[in-house]
Amino acid sequence: MSFLTAEWRKLAMANYAVSEAVLQPYLPAHTVLDQWNGVCYVSLIGFLFVNTKVLGLKIPRHVNFEEVNLRFYVRHKDGDEWKRGVVFIKEIVPRTAITLIANTLYNEHYETCPMRHQWSANAQERTTQYEWEKAGKWHSFSVTSELEAQPIAPNSETEFITEHYWGYTKVNDKTSYEYEVQHPKWEVYPIKSYEIDVDFGSVYGKDFAHLNQLTPSSVLLAEGSAISVENKRKI
Repeated sequence: MSFLTAEWRKLAMANYAVSEAVLQPYLPAHTVLDQWNGVCYVSLIGFLFVNTKVLGLKIPRHVNFEEVNLRFYVRHKDGDEWKRGVVFIKEIVPRTAITLIANTLYNEHYETCPMRHQWSANAQERTTQYEWEKAGKWHSFSVTSELEAQPIAPNSETEFITEHYWGYTKVNDKTSYEYEVQHPKWEVYPIKSYEIDVDFGSVYGKDFAHLNQLTPSSVLLAEGSAISVENKRKI
């Protein structure tokens, strides 16, 4: 049985080019940084969990909720296969049980904060917004997009960002956890505009404060899909 099943919907993603030196301290054992055309990225991602079940069971008040995370991209060589995965700097959710379960069982870096979201659409466009409160400030990430989603172009930066199907978590200098995230290939909405009002240093620490001065290399909105998170293993 899958550890977790849900739908991830309306994934807003802002992707920033950063130096390898920023990410090296966070790199789990037995992984290497994954790059797109020689560039390392971190991504700010906001989305909605829908119809969430843990070990097949719905937890009251923990079925539909927001998440905002900051992640980067890695690879792990398993025999002759390179697995492409993500590492989370922090994952923010509004429910304490999710934080407790993920941090305890998966050694993740969840934090509970007040959150809200807004989805709206008219005849011309769609607006998707995620907000969270930390250190006395409401931070926000919103995108305005076309109404209809489109397939992701093969061998594109968008494919690189969205097509990572493994998660890696640092346990110590010699050990990591690995888990699989299963989902079909997503479609994305063409972006018209976006607005990011985030104090990255306050939310994610001083190593990422410089993102306040950077412009994202790209901004995406993926429709998402049903997903499953499989049980972890040590590597």
